[in-house]
Formats: sequence, C-alpha cells, structure tokens
Amino acid sequence: MTQRIAPITDFPTTKINDWIFDLDNTIYPARTNLFLRVAVRITEFVANHYLVPHDEARVIQKDLFHRYGTTMRGMMTEEAICPDAYLSFVHDIDLSDMPLDHELDRMIGALPGKKHIFTNGTVPHAENVLDAFGVRHHFDQIFDIVAADYIPKPEQHAFDQFMQKTNIDPTGAVMIEDMARNLQPAAALGMRTVWLDSDIEWATQGADSDYVHYRADDLKGFLAAVAA
Repeated sequence: MTQRIAPITDFPTTKINDWIFDLDNTIYPARTNLFLRVAVRITEFVANHYLVPHDEARVIQKDLFHRYGTTMRGMMTEEAICPDAYLSFVHDIDLSDMPLDHELDRMIGALPGKKHIFTNGTVPHAENVLDAFGVRHHFDQIFDIVAADYIPKPEQHAFDQFMQKTNIDPTGAVMIEDMARNLQPAAALGMRTVWLDSDIEWATQGADSDYVHYRADDLKGFLAAVAA
C-alpha cells in the first residue's frame, strides 16, 4: 500500500448513521468459496449460450467481466441476452448447508444506525444469502442490479440510483466492499470506505488508491476491531 490507511481502531463509529455492505465475498469471507457456486452457474450459462465447452466459456466469461464490469452486462451488450433470465439462472444455488452465523448476527446488530445491502446481484439472491446466515432482519434496504437498471458498481449511475433510493447522507455513511475499485464513487461522495482484503486479482484492483480509507481481513474482523 502506498497511501496511509487509517487504523480501524480510529474508526468513528458514533458518526456513522448508515452502514452499506456489499453482499458476496463481504457478508461472508471470500475464502469460504461460496461465490464459486454462482461462478459455476455463470460459466454454465455462458457455455449454453455460446455452445462451447466449459473451459472456453470461462475464458469468455472472464473477458466479458473485465471489459464490461459484469459478464451479464457484456452479454447484454454483445448478445442482447435477457438479463432477468441470466440472473435467475446464475443465482439458482442451494445454500441449505450454510450454518447460521450467530456471531455475525450479534456484531451487525450492535452497530448503530441503519444497514443496507448494495449488490451487483439480485434481491432474491441477497435474501437467500442473508437468510442462510441468519442476518436478513438487520437490513433496511437491499439495493440490487435490477434497481440500478442492470448497470453494475462502480458505475456512477448505479451509485446515483442507490443514493436516490436510500436518501442517505454520504458524510455519515460507510461502504464495505471486497472489490476495491467499487469504493471509488463512494469515497467521492464523501463516504468512509472499508476494503476487505483479498488475493483475488480482480478484487484487488484499486486497493492501493486513496479512496480506500480502511482495510480489514474480513467483515467480522473489521466489526470486532471497531467494537474493541
């Protein structure tokens, strides 16, 4: 890191009125590989659409993701796919084997102010994940890719729609993300930002930028440090 990142122990909890969480690889750690279940479904969708083997589909999937921000947006642009059909397919995953996380439930519940989910996924997928971990009841708002007109973070349009929908004061808000580049618009709006460390190449892009204010290993590590 080239910029100074503030110690989490200096985090101004009492000044935060709104807590904005990403969903996948944020509510749960990336190391659990839970998002891999969605990624497998994305590869299957791409393979079925292009009529190619899965190894070739993964190459196409990665290329579209890097050029358009999400595979879906790339396929909407280049293939005119139906986004609702795509989203329904890729988020059709079973989470019944996920145990309730009572510690996370307690930690989120201890935070002052309102809690929001801002995801490039969908509301049904978010509800599925939050229910699996037993924390859905904490969130006042789930803002998804559909509400953002299928335009993903970190595009400014997605943030504009989120701010209009929630009507929050960004100077009293914090955004917590596993994808560092998604924090840039949040910081520009005046939010505090927290990046959850990752060794995934696409998640680290922008991690050494000034718009990353705080850094933590995972969500529970951040919340524990704030509480301490």
